[in-house]
Amino acid sequence: MYGDDGRDDIPTTNEEIVHWLRSRSIDEVECLVPDMTGMMRGKIVPREDFIRNLGSGLRLPETILLQAVTGDTVWDTRIASETDQDIRTIPDVTTVRIVPWYEEPTAQVICDVVYNDGRPVDFAPRSVLKRVLGLYREKGLKPIVAPELEYYLVEKSDDPDLPLSTPVGISGRKESGRQAYGIEAANEFDPVVEEIYAYCEDSRIEIGTMAHEAGPAQLEMNFLHGDPLELADQVFLFKRAVRKAALKHGMFATFMAQPHENEPGSAMHVHQSVVRSSDGSNIFVDTDGEDSPALFHYISGLQRHVPSAMALFCPNVNSFRRIRLESDAPINVHWGRDNRTCGLRVPDSPPSARRVENRVPGVDANPYLAFAATLACGLIGLEEKIDPAPVVTIDAHTLPFGLPRHHHEALEMLGKNAPLREVLGSRFIAAFTEVKQLEWQLYNRVISSWEREYLLLNV
Repeated sequence: MYGDDGRDDIPTTNEEIVHWLRSRSIDEVECLVPDMTGMMRGKIVPREDFIRNLGSGLRLPETILLQAVTGDTVWDTRIASETDQDIRTIPDVTTVRIVPWYEEPTAQVICDVVYNDGRPVDFAPRSVLKRVLGLYREKGLKPIVAPELEYYLVEKSDDPDLPLSTPVGISGRKESGRQAYGIEAANEFDPVVEEIYAYCEDSRIEIGTMAHEAGPAQLEMNFLHGDPLELADQVFLFKRAVRKAALKHGMFATFMAQPHENEPGSAMHVHQSVVRSSDGSNIFVDTDGEDSPALFHYISGLQRHVPSAMALFCPNVNSFRRIRLESDAPINVHWGRDNRTCGLRVPDSPPSARRVENRVPGVDANPYLAFAATLACGLIGLEEKIDPAPVVTIDAHTLPFGLPRHHHEALEMLGKNAPLREVLGSRFIAAFTEVKQLEWQLYNRVISSWEREYLLLNV
């Protein structure tokens, strides 16, 4: 029976989540809705109010999903209703978790959003990922993903005009060089990392290995492979947990794609494979364990459509600063076997773990949309059944640039890609474009320090 044996079971019904909340003396519940940028929207309610509204859901304005990262809203939207109608939050009870940094017992739960007639809000990011997973399910297939997230720890600062600084580690010094995979460099931030692991364990976020990346105070954490929706939920919650842990130790954690001018950017590499729903076998290998045609068709789909999905993988104006020739980030969608210079990599692996790694997404991407987009590209490839370009065995950075270089170019390509629009949903593409065009307009109003430095007295 659920909950009677003392195990920390995951609720699956409304009755079980009520027991889960009351047995832990939860005071408040944070009802979380991922918006277009990947930020948390929603409401914080007392436990009994949450329980009373389990069936009907809490009301929110539809336009919360059309907010820019600045908080500005697309008021001239062609997607939301003219009256800014209410939508309802429907908790996914399986996502309920403890919020570990509060003194008072508090829970968090991720919610889907629906209209008053019960229809899913089709341009909500979690709905978009569910839509893509449903298309796989119709074909008797199930995608598996494993994300890797890079991020920086930086000194706290309240002046956005100043460059970010590397924080002081336990040695009392700042890193002076690049220490990729350095053990002692990673040890400098053990108190923060231990806090992150503790928060993740308490809130059921299953991270695996950790490593120091190439930038100063840049870390990477890998997630265990699993269901894309569950992993998107975990990444969504993980970013907040990391920021809270860093704050507790007097520093910031940032998931900007390019926080430092002359240092490596931060990526969210997404490993992906596809298994048959009937027996869990990997479609990327044949009965002899060799690469199957499905693997090559999937890679071809990524090659043909990832450039058009770039606005979803690199969604912010800062994102494109990471995609440059002098960076370790990919500049094209060539594929290679264990070749990290390629945008698409097939790691050396046994047949059961044969997979493709998409190295294009930045860590600033909304995980729901990044997973939906890469799986959509692969699904289109499985349907198109076109062979990919030849495997690349050299440094792919010596080959031509094959990705859009600017925010507006990426949005234009996304809008013109009919197969992606069909898989992801045309209303979602329109809504996402509205939000990102608003952010571009707001960004263009800002006069940068570069402009003041070089244009003030020289033009």
